[in-house]
Amino acid sequence: MAETIEQILTGGHPNSLGRTIEVVELVLVDPDRFEELFNCFRSSDEVVRLRTSNAIKRVESERHDLLVPYVERLLNEISEIDQASTQWTIAQLFDRLSGDLSDAQRERALAIMKRNLAEHDDWIVLNTTTEILSNWAADDEALKSWLKPHLERLSSDSRKSVANRAKKKLKLFGF
Repeated sequence: MAETIEQILTGGHPNSLGRTIEVVELVLVDPDRFEELFNCFRSSDEVVRLRTSNAIKRVESERHDLLVPYVERLLNEISEIDQASTQWTIAQLFDRLSGDLSDAQRERALAIMKRNLAEHDDWIVLNTTTEILSNWAADDEALKSWLKPHLERLSSDSRKSVANRAKKKLKLFGF
């Protein structure tokens, strides 16, 4: 019996891609397996979930159409996974899917990213979410106003990358 995608993504050094590229190639050759990959977000293994995030982004960059039907699951299910890599990935995916979101879906995506910016402490979640929310705020004065106190808070973060990004965005918006 052939290995499942979850089995392929299991094992190896936790900070490595493992066999992620193999999974991406597998899904691109057989798009019917995208759902199997997507379901790996629900794995009990956090390394599998991390590699799933990476694989989903790689597949999306080649076949955006495969991810579009999963917007509701990203909003309702995947956004509730308490893992930093999942939270920074969904911010990136919301950004990539921005043209495919209904107004209601966009509002929910914004609410999720706002929650993450306000409540998460992972530096990659903060940097990624700051960047995407700032991009989305370019034409949204209400979002700019909401961002201001969060950017001010983050501008004094002890982590240079977080503080510098926040300062850059404050300057960009003229705050």
